[in-house]
Amino acid sequence: MDMLIENAALIEDTRTCMEGFRQEVRGFLDLCLTPEMRAASARQTGLYSDPSISRRWQRILYEKGWITPSWPTEHGGIGWSALQKYLFDQECAYAEAPILPAAGLLMCGPTLLAFGSPEQRARFLPRLRSGEDYWCQGYSEPGAGSDLAALACRATLDGDDYVVDGTKIWTTYAQHSNWIFLLVRTSTQGRPQRGITFLLMDLSSPGVTIQPIISMSGEHEVNQLFFDAVRVPVRNRVGAENDGWQIAKRLLEFERSGVYGPRARRVLARVQRLARMDGGLWSNRDFRRRFAEISIETDALEAAELRLVSGQQRLPDSSAPSLLKLAGTETVQRATELAVLAGGASAAYQLDATTAHGDCDEGSISMARYLNSRAATIYGGSSEVQRNILARSVLGL
Repeated sequence: MDMLIENAALIEDTRTCMEGFRQEVRGFLDLCLTPEMRAASARQTGLYSDPSISRRWQRILYEKGWITPSWPTEHGGIGWSALQKYLFDQECAYAEAPILPAAGLLMCGPTLLAFGSPEQRARFLPRLRSGEDYWCQGYSEPGAGSDLAALACRATLDGDDYVVDGTKIWTTYAQHSNWIFLLVRTSTQGRPQRGITFLLMDLSSPGVTIQPIISMSGEHEVNQLFFDAVRVPVRNRVGAENDGWQIAKRLLEFERSGVYGPRARRVLARVQRLARMDGGLWSNRDFRRRFAEISIETDALEAAELRLVSGQQRLPDSSAPSLLKLAGTETVQRATELAVLAGGASAAYQLDATTAHGDCDEGSISMARYLNSRAATIYGGSSEVQRNILARSVLGL
């Protein structure tokens, strides 16, 4: 009980001390989020908004100067603190703003800031921020997922180019992307982690084939990519040859440092809306108890995120992203499960069947979100991987 009171006090104190900033963000969202964008977000079933919507929202944020607010000012940042960035993400979630793809803004961009050459930063970061370039991530392979060091996609040096052969899988929105950052094997000597290199590839290059993978939620969100003697200039290598593993680990920290509390809160708001409909489950005591349990989990998750971003709690460097990824994805999954219950019989319908007739039923959308979220505890490092990281870094096992 003391912890619940402390968490509630922390959230309320944060709301109070940053109220002026919150009001500025809310005013901006009220002004710039169009009804079309809000409606598209309400229908969203995948992890990110459809590019037709997210590109427009990215352009609005870019023109406002808020697309990468916590980046260094010389690269388009405005000096926001980690707490301000969190509160901004929180308000965007509450307002049903489109969710921007993470591969460019949250993964590739910070990686180039940390490891890229001045030429790479000057070339790629402006177009990444403006949305002119759309990025995807090339890590997983059919035989290398959680065991990423087992990757086999090969890059052979040939003059001023690397020649890439192999495949990548589960590549989100590759069909909309014009660039990919990927890990390739450049050596088989020594430990497998030692022979990995980080490359930036133009997807319009000859030899690239993109094959759709339709998920069980009915969406074309992920793909398998095939590379047949694709030439990548050496200037597109980030860091030194065979040093890609260290860069990859840092990028995974960026990927895992998402904002999960507001995302779970967004799902719970939809759950409550569904359950309060005529004949809904809100009158059911057991359903309200489960809703309360997940709401409390979400309170605790938001409080943990606020502690970390405000500097009130410190963990070993590798622990915080794993802790948030583990707790966040599992909480979001439980919230989507509750949404399926709230959807009732309509959750049993295929989403395609309803949208084909112009009817975007909330229950069928909840089922698609539930099915899509099953992958959340796998991508970016499975929950089992995160527990192993925490066991080593926090418990010393």
